[in-house]
Amino acid sequence: TAAHCSPKVILKSQARTPLLLSRLEGSQELVTMAVIIPKEDGVISVSEDRTVRVWLKRDSGQYWPSVYQSMPAPCTCMCFNPETRRLSVGMDNGVVSEFILSEDYNKMTPAQTYQAHHARVTVVLFVLEMEWLLSTAQDKLLSWHCTESGHLQGTYRMAAWVSGLEFDVETRHVFVGDQSGQVTVLKLEQGVCTLVTTFRGHTGSVTALCWDPVQRVLFSGSSDHSIIMWDIGGRKGTAIELQGHSDKVQGLCYAPHTRQLISCGSDGRIVVWNMDVNRQETPEWLDSDLCQKCEQPFFWNFKQMWDSKKIGLRQHHCRRCGKAVCGKCSSKRSSIPLMGFEFPVRVCDRCNDSITDQERAPTATFHDSKHSVVHVHYEPTRSWLLTSGLDKILKLWDMTAVVS
Repeated sequence: TAAHCSPKVILKSQARTPLLLSRLEGSQELVTMAVIIPKEDGVISVSEDRTVRVWLKRDSGQYWPSVYQSMPAPCTCMCFNPETRRLSVGMDNGVVSEFILSEDYNKMTPAQTYQAHHARVTVVLFVLEMEWLLSTAQDKLLSWHCTESGHLQGTYRMAAWVSGLEFDVETRHVFVGDQSGQVTVLKLEQGVCTLVTTFRGHTGSVTALCWDPVQRVLFSGSSDHSIIMWDIGGRKGTAIELQGHSDKVQGLCYAPHTRQLISCGSDGRIVVWNMDVNRQETPEWLDSDLCQKCEQPFFWNFKQMWDSKKIGLRQHHCRRCGKAVCGKCSSKRSSIPLMGFEFPVRVCDRCNDSITDQERAPTATFHDSKHSVVHVHYEPTRSWLLTSGLDKILKLWDMTAVVS
């Protein structure tokens, strides 16, 4: 039996998984957002229980709040700039409050208050290069303020309320993901906001955005369980789908030095995607009244059914070639990782026979966070990941074994 056990032991020791460093507990309500403080053993969190907390690691190895600030309304989102130690907190009452944290992270000094919105603030984003504070809310407005003067620079009304916001400093483009599933690209100039383009690929609301300014790629996560990589810099309109979650995607982070995307969702999964491979677009699904393999009619094709005296079949689609096929001609399942399908999906028999074992090699790794994730933050210098869950707990992970 010892001989039989040893391979399992070896495999277990070689398993590359995130290492749980710490659990931060104590919030009475959901922690809506949290960030790791770079170069410090610290975390900043904001919660529905109206608190802003700065957690510092003590000699005991535990994290305890060094700052515990009560706010006038539930805290819905935040943004922290480590260079200026400026903390922007969005609240349920439409207000954004800014603070400057002391060098030792033991004190928070109020800096500015913006009456930015008339509804729950959904995203705040501070752009140091422009001295701008961008914010969105459930009032469907994108607002931006000058943080030097505190004055409103302008607003832009969206079609639906915004759940994802990214900014590209080089082009001054704002990427806005909303509840309708649309991503809007706007150009911001002093007091002027112009629509550049919109793109749609999700069937559910956009829940998270992540921008890679080097490769000029935008990632969007959605409640439809999928992630889409939009190649904006390539200018070819390429959109790559990534299917690895069984519930809504809640957070996206990008590790630029290793070209890996980290996604977390309501399913509790932490998925690490290798984006340094030549991924392929999924094909458009073709329309047909007949199976494009055996030419049997589909069930709505009454004339063909009557003429050929054949029972109509249900239509399916091969995920690899996009052809409309019947169940008999697509009886196999295969993973197609380079198309973003890490788990077996329907393929036609011809495609199944042509997919090589090399093509089936996984391009992502899957890990269990053991809580339903609502927000995620990645700190690349140490490869640390912070997940906030529905259980009101923050978990700090060392991702070194996985992000490499």
